[in-house]
Amino acid sequence: MLIHLKNLTKEYQTDDLVTPVLHDLSFDIEEGEFVSIMGPSGSGKSTLMHILGLLERPSSGSYKLNGHEVGSLDDDQLAAYRNKKIGFVFQAFNLLPRTTVLENVELPLFYSHDHHNARARAQKVLESVGLGHRLDYYTNQISGGEKQRVAIARALVNDPAVIFADEPTGNLDSKSGTQIMEILQQLNDDGRTVILVTHETDTAEHAKRIIQLKDGHIVSDQAIKHRRRAKDGELLK
Repeated sequence: MLIHLKNLTKEYQTDDLVTPVLHDLSFDIEEGEFVSIMGPSGSGKSTLMHILGLLERPSSGSYKLNGHEVGSLDDDQLAAYRNKKIGFVFQAFNLLPRTTVLENVELPLFYSHDHHNARARAQKVLESVGLGHRLDYYTNQISGGEKQRVAIARALVNDPAVIFADEPTGNLDSKSGTQIMEILQQLNDDGRTVILVTHETDTAEHAKRIIQLKDGHIVSDQAIKHRRRAKDGELLK
């Protein structure tokens, strides 16, 4: 079991005001799944992704990642685990400005002190997302779709156990968005676990399973019988 949640809650406290965000969530995600976490603004989906991605801690309940209870890890252990086991793709790309495409992708390897063949590894993963011809370009010289492919390459360079994609097509035109979803589907077809956060039904249907949130509660959790094909918009049975 890759991810196991049991009665997980999250609340934020400011002075005497307590704001509950997630309520008693329980579910499992197996290695190799492609899961969409879907819900409207304010449903708690991004907070849930931050907890699953070890960016925040739950207020109560259990979260086990690869059998390890997350609550037992200190901040340094969380950071190390996050760097080695998790890749992130964000709507805003989060690339470093005035830095080349290749240098952006190399960066996680230096944070993990895994410098061996860093440049060659970064180049290889960029080539895998179709950006072998953009290695020496600065991030302000490439399109939005290319920036998101750089972000995917950066997420992949440490060979993580799971990729988290938070609204990865939100800043893209439809053609670029389709290309990004095609890459994510191919990563999953190759055995990679992908967890996608979105508020759009059409985007969510590229996954094989949708967990739908509303007001911090799970309102449905179901497999997709007809998976949408990113390449041409058709549905896969």
